Amino acid sequence: MTVRVERTFELPAERDRVWSFIADPEKRARPISVVDDFEKTGEHTATWYVKLPIPVIDRRVAIETEETEFDPPRYVEFVGRSKVMRVVGEHELETTENGTRVINRFTVDGKLPGVERFFKRNMDEQLRNIENAIREDLGLEA
Repeated sequence: MTVRVERTFELPAERDRVWSFIADPEKRARPISVVDDFEKTGEHTATWYVKLPIPVIDRRVAIETEETEFDPPRYVEFVGRSKVMRVVGEHELETTENGTRVINRFTVDGKLPGVERFFKRNMDEQLRNIENAIREDLGLEA
């Protein structure tokens, strides 16, 4: 089973300001509650270390991520691969009359039981965490 989620939110900030957050892979990773650590390994690559609260996974998992598309200040797509899952994340920014619309798309393919179920139940919370982190980073009210 594959989990696909698309969520959109709007921010009262210019697109370039929002892009400064979205363009930073560490800033994108840190708000995710299961990300335990983060290591930038290249200009467009990084390793996310996650701890999933799933019985079949009793250790921290390294997810090797790579930005596969990078179109400042509009769009970034990344792919993450590990022994337990493959994830594709997209963040698209659109200028609006009052600021910026942030469109988030995530696809998670689990390789172990429970991975998709965890993300299906928790993806909205994770995306709220990202939105709140952007607001905090830009000095906007939550």
